Amino acid sequence: MPHDGSATTVPKPITTDNIQGAHKIRVQDVVSALNAHYRHHSATAVLDAAFRYQQAGKIALVSSFGAESVVLLHLSSLVSRDIPVFFVDTGMLFTETLVYQQELAERLLLRNIRIIRASVPTLRAEDPDGLLHKHDADTCCALRKTQPLQKALRSFDGWVTGRKRFQSGIRANLNFFEVEEFTGRIKINPLAHWSPQDIRNYMEENRLPRHPMVARGYPSIGCEPCTSRVTDGEGPRSGRWRGNEKNECGIHFGNLEMAPTGEKK
Repeated sequence: MPHDGSATTVPKPITTDNIQGAHKIRVQDVVSALNAHYRHHSATAVLDAAFRYQQAGKIALVSSFGAESVVLLHLSSLVSRDIPVFFVDTGMLFTETLVYQQELAERLLLRNIRIIRASVPTLRAEDPDGLLHKHDADTCCALRKTQPLQKALRSFDGWVTGRKRFQSGIRANLNFFEVEEFTGRIKINPLAHWSPQDIRNYMEENRLPRHPMVARGYPSIGCEPCTSRVTDGEGPRSGRWRGNEKNECGIHFGNLEMAPTGEKK
């Protein structure tokens, strides 16, 4: 999106000291100013603002290395190949995802990928037989994904996501910048306004490799036990946690009990 050329006051830096308690109001003010300033900018400009300027503090990019992840990873590599990229390995991912992660890291020359995992003692204590997902998918996601990621993000002021408005009803009003309610961190959504066609066009124009599972009927890819093929007429996330009301892993809600349920779109 081109910049509209209007003058906007650049907000002052955010630090880890001013993102808690009463200071959340100030963070919201900063986020509002950033959204106003960058509302007509491109995803690359938003990423550049997040990582090169001080307004957003210390930022990491979180990637699933899933069906559409290569777009944001490629864009971030154009800003800096040293951006911290967090990849949560739940221990239940498709082998294809693990291979794809390594291939993209090499192709895009990403030099700061950090593999996030739950500790072995925690997994042994909480899910000794590896079957927790069958009877309590929310707790399994918290154990293997949400809690390890939140622990890794403790020393960061914000993080970049690949969320887009078209993905589901609860993401329909995403802005480029937002305040994470349960931590006070800033979240950056550079692709918020992108359409499915925008994603496809970018991949084709830049000759980016797609996740191999996409061609097999998996437009949204999570853990192997909880991801199934999507048939014609179904939404792209219909294959995630099929058969129950769950439609988010929980990393965007902090406490899984807060995660809204409902129809997958």
